[in-house]
This record gives sequence, C-alpha cells and structure tokens, in this order.
Amino acid sequence: MSKYSQITDYLTLFLDNEVKKTGITKVVLGLSGGLDSAVVAVLAHKAFGDDLLCVKMPSQYSSQSSLDDADELCRDFGLKAITCSVESMLRAYEEMNPDLDNLRKGNFSARMRMATLFDISARENALVLGTSNKSELMLGYGTLYGDLASAINPIGDLYKSEVFELARYLEVSKSIIEKPPSADLWSGQSDEADLGYTYSQLDEAMKLYVDERLSREEVIAKGVDEKMLDMIIKRIFRNQFKRKMPVIAKLTSRTLNHDFNYPRDITL
Repeated sequence: MSKYSQITDYLTLFLDNEVKKTGITKVVLGLSGGLDSAVVAVLAHKAFGDDLLCVKMPSQYSSQSSLDDADELCRDFGLKAITCSVESMLRAYEEMNPDLDNLRKGNFSARMRMATLFDISARENALVLGTSNKSELMLGYGTLYGDLASAINPIGDLYKSEVFELARYLEVSKSIIEKPPSADLWSGQSDEADLGYTYSQLDEAMKLYVDERLSREEVIAKGVDEKMLDMIIKRIFRNQFKRKMPVIAKLTSRTLNHDFNYPRDITL
C-alpha cells in the first residue's frame, strides 16, 4: 500500500470519526477551485457522500479559471455544491473604506467567506471543514477567523508539497494541480509571490527545522538558504498566536486552556 493510499484511508476514517462523535452527520466546506479545498472535498466525499456540501463563494476578484476548476471538480467527483457570492458584501465595505489596501481587502474577503460558511453550517446542522495545510499554518499565511477557522481540519499536518502529491493520488484534475497557488483575494494575487519562495523550497526547510528539530545552523549546513530560513523562523514564532486559542488571563483555580483541559470528545 502506497504512502498516499494509507494517508487517504486514515484521513477518511479521521473525518468520519471526528464528525460523527459530535452527533452531527453532515459537513460543509468552502470550495475555491484551488488545490487544498479540492483535496479536502474529495476526502470528505469519500467519508460522507451526499452529506458533504461544497460552497463556492466567488467575489469580483475570483479568476474565471478558479470558478471553472471548482465546477470541473464537482462534475468529476459528483460533489453537491451551491454558490453564495461575497461580492456585494465586499463591494459595500470597499465603498465605505476607499483606503482599503490589498492585505485588508484579502482579510475581509476571507472573513466574509467564513461568516457565510458558518451560517450555512448552522442552517444545514453541519460542521465546517478546514482547508489550511501545514505550510500555511506554520508560516501564519492565513487569516485569523477567516480561512484558518474550522471545526475539523484533515490536512493541517500535510505540507503543501505533500498536498500536491495527495491530489495526484486522488486524481484531482491537472488544471488544479498545475496552476500557481492563489487564494484569489485580489487581482493577480499569488501565494508564492507573497512568500517570496516556492512551496517546495519552504517545505524542504520546514521539514528540517520543524519536524526534524534541527538547529538554525544545522539546517543551513544542509544547504538551505540562510535568508529564507530566517524568514521562516521569524514567521513561525511571530504567528504562534494564530495557532492557539485566545490566551485567557488566569484568575481562578480552574481556568480554560490552563487547568480546564478535558479531551475534546469527553462525555458525561
């Protein structure tokens, strides 16, 4: 059995177990036409079939190729999907804030999409699935309470380069796998251009620094670019707050996240 066959089986069982232990049987996810949401959608469809609802949430900045790719994925795998545009919300906010730069615009778009998705999840009595990969989570490349928000995330321990390999195993269409990664948050936006390096370069360094726990000097000795590594280390530490629940000031003997740490699935 291949590595990605095993990963697929495990993640399918993980999704089924983690969702159904809550008493809920349905899931929703935002389908962008990008790689990560495509992989999560295929995995979730294996686990839940028609109890998966994919939600396409285009804005005026969404590329036609992304919309076409999302539609193709739905046809290829028989995914149930609806479209809920966030364009009107984003345009209204842009009119109120003419000084909106690309970063604020992207963050607002991500949060409007997640607000939409969580409202649909309430309507459907479904859990929201996350689509952030390990590369994004370690680097803080995501919007708090936007694309980083979810109830369950099946790919958060897979680097982006591994998500590419899993997508190939799952037979996701080449148009999704081969296009440059982009969240379509503004016109011409590119993930790798924002980060300054390819995911392949970043992942190679993070696997050494994060997974193998090598020191900065040991990673550099492996031939990793020093400037890139320093950027990675800075981002990992600077964005730790995005990977944790909000810090609560301790005032009593049993403080949430300090002393009150029952397992997620505790029962009476």
